[in-house]
Amino acid sequence: MAMRLRTLLGDHACTSALKDGSIKSDLVTLDFAEYSPTNKGFKPMVREGAFDVSEMAIVTYLMAKSFGKPMVLLPNVVLARFQHAYAVYRAELGHLKPRDLEGRRVGIRSFTTTTGAWLRGILANDHGVDLNLINWVTFEDAHVAEFRDTTVRAPQGKAIIQMLLDGELDAVLGEKVERPGLKPLFADAAAEEKSWFAKHQVVPINHMVVVSKTLSDKHPEAVREVFRLLRESAALAPAASPRFSADEMRRSLEMMIQYTAQQGLIPRAFAVDELFDDVTRTLQL
Repeated sequence: MAMRLRTLLGDHACTSALKDGSIKSDLVTLDFAEYSPTNKGFKPMVREGAFDVSEMAIVTYLMAKSFGKPMVLLPNVVLARFQHAYAVYRAELGHLKPRDLEGRRVGIRSFTTTTGAWLRGILANDHGVDLNLINWVTFEDAHVAEFRDTTVRAPQGKAIIQMLLDGELDAVLGEKVERPGLKPLFADAAAEEKSWFAKHQVVPINHMVVVSKTLSDKHPEAVREVFRLLRESAALAPAASPRFSADEMRRSLEMMIQYTAQQGLIPRAFAVDELFDDVTRTLQL
C-alpha cells in the first residue's frame, strides 16, 4: 500500500506533471489540498502541521526554523523570479528613486513576505536605503504566530492598491501593477534585473518544498520519493521554468538568509546546511 501524504503544492509548470498524474509512484500517494492562492496554506502548515509535504515561502521557512517548527527543507525550488518589477508608487510624486522611499508610507501585504524581503534587501544593500526610515504599512500578520510585527496595520477592509491610488500610501512593495496613476520604482525593471544578476549571480528563490520532521524521521524513504517526484516533474517543465544547480540554490539561499537576518526576521544567519536534515541534505538535484 502506498503511503498517503497530505500535500500542498501550487499549480506551477514544474509541478504540473506531478499534479496531473503523469508521474506516479508505488511508494507514496499525494493527496492534494486546494488553497487559492497557495500561500493561504502556509499558515496552517506552520501553525498546525497541516501537511506532510508543503510548498513553502523561503522566508516563512527561515522564520519557522528560528522558532523550532518541526519542518525540514527539500532542495526543490518551485517558484523563483527577479523582484525589481514588484515595486510601484504614485505617479504624482514625480520621479522617485529608491532612496526617496525614506520617510514615506510604503505598503506591503505582510512584512514577512518573501518578495518583500528580497526587495528590502535590494533597496538596502544595492541602493543604500535605510529601511528603518520607511513607514511600513501592512495588511496581514506573519505566518509564524510567534513573530512580533511592529509595523502599522492598515485599517480593516482596506485594499493595498486602492490605498495607493487614494494617496493613503506613497509606494507599495510586492505588487506588479500597471494602471494609470502608478509608476514602477525601477523604470526599466528588465535592465535592473540583468545588472543585478551580473553583479550577484543569484536568481531569487521565492518558494521551495518542506516535509514534516515526523515524516523525515520515521519515513526517510517517503521523503526521498517525494524529492524524486518533484525533480522528475520539474525536468518535464518548459525550459523557462526555474532550474537550479546545487551551487545556484546555495547562493540564493545564502543571500536570502543574509537579508532575512539583516531585517530582524530571524535572530541569526543560518548556514545553508542547517536548513536540511540528515535525510534531505544528501538529496542531489
